[in-house]
Amino acid sequence: MLEFGGDVVDAPADPWAELDALWGSAPASAAETNAQSFAFYGRCSTEDQQDPATSRSWQLRNACRFVEPLGGQVVEEYFDIGQSRSVPWHRRPEAGRLLDGLRATTRRWTAVVVGEGTRCWFGNQFSLTAPRMAAYNVQLWVPELGGCYQPRNPSHTMLMSLLGGISESERQHVQARVRASMDAQVISEGRHEGGRAPYGYVVVDGGPHPHPRKAADGLQLRILHIDDEAADIVRRIFADYLRGLGDHAIATGLDHDHIPCPSARHPEQNPHRRGDGWLASTIRSILENPRYTGYAVFGRWTKTEVLLDPDDVSAGHAVRFRRAPPDRVVRSRMPAHAPIITVQQFTQVQLLRRAKTLTGRSKADRHGRRTRHTYLFQGLIRCAACDRKMVSSTTGPHRYYRCIRRGSTNPPTHPYSISVREDHVHRAVKTWLEDLDASEAAVKSTLAPLVETPSLSDEPARTYRALQLLIAYDHRTATLTMTLQPPGLGPRLHNRMRL
Repeated sequence: MLEFGGDVVDAPADPWAELDALWGSAPASAAETNAQSFAFYGRCSTEDQQDPATSRSWQLRNACRFVEPLGGQVVEEYFDIGQSRSVPWHRRPEAGRLLDGLRATTRRWTAVVVGEGTRCWFGNQFSLTAPRMAAYNVQLWVPELGGCYQPRNPSHTMLMSLLGGISESERQHVQARVRASMDAQVISEGRHEGGRAPYGYVVVDGGPHPHPRKAADGLQLRILHIDDEAADIVRRIFADYLRGLGDHAIATGLDHDHIPCPSARHPEQNPHRRGDGWLASTIRSILENPRYTGYAVFGRWTKTEVLLDPDDVSAGHAVRFRRAPPDRVVRSRMPAHAPIITVQQFTQVQLLRRAKTLTGRSKADRHGRRTRHTYLFQGLIRCAACDRKMVSSTTGPHRYYRCIRRGSTNPPTHPYSISVREDHVHRAVKTWLEDLDASEAAVKSTLAPLVETPSLSDEPARTYRALQLLIAYDHRTATLTMTLQPPGLGPRLHNRMRL
């Protein structure tokens, strides 16, 4: 009750209520705060080790039990399968689609909820995604926080940074434990740890699996068994090398004798290869593989994560296979499978290769340090005569793409060597892109930086690969057949141009 000039009036419960409502500063009710539509995000690392359906089910159930008591409802789902947690969000298919949906005016959700924070963020990824969601007024609900993430709450920021560190540490611990277990199995049991069998061997069942639960499920232990016909070729390769033949000479001899290469003999194991002949690199990998001695060897190659762009750490890492240092390679104490060559033969070959390598290094040192060149169309040009990818090389001041005749695998009309200069190809491609019709305006605007780039830097090379540019060179008519498939920018574009 208030008295004004002798009049008594009822005092409102909150004299600022009407003005607060006008300014929009009135506290929202619980129903207004909690009744939201959510987008769910989850991730399953690999289909082989995790059941995607089960993983999605329990993560979605966790998210629903988290928001439904507060009046929330999941109206859209984003779930990545086979994506490592170390991959940034913008490079994951479903997470990238979620981030693209932030800008959509027709999206049905106003908040994002995850099933488990450690599955979704790794390292500093949260600090790169949360501000982006906040910029579009999208709330982020994390079970480990017990509610909505508050950007101005220092405790929330600290906890999410800690969560990213825990996720990274957990992944590293799992990798270390798995690797230590596999090393122990190879050293003590000589177990084959999976993967493609070396040329000369096939993988067969070796009895019940030593793990009781896997044996109860009917799983068999996998072991290496000699493929007699291919094993004879392996023995021939080692004998030829010890007689003084080089890798290229051995490959050429096998091609002349019409012996199928590893990818032609087992195409089901090598779907990514053409199977059209022996390569010097194939011979080298056979000569350097110690498993032909009958001992199990593991860890010769290792996965290494390298930055995609050293100047942009947020772009994430790419996995590359690198040769492991000698102290990381393990060998069984006893023979694990039937040998194809003796340890003495293998040792003799390695000593001979080491001597050649040392001689080559001293020769390189006398002529100065070798220069690593960047090739603009590497892997994009094929020889029209044999349909092989042309190999890049440098001679003098110019860079070339070459195709060398390799025995019986090439057509009879194939010259010994076919080559085309890179600057000639670049000039033809630029001329074609500059002359695109107005109907391909979207394509032309995308390719404008390429047309305007005067030098052969690595940036246009990346764009050519992203746009799926393919070139076939016909040496008989000195013409290029160019095909461009711009992703999402219309149909393929074709052109044929004489150099």
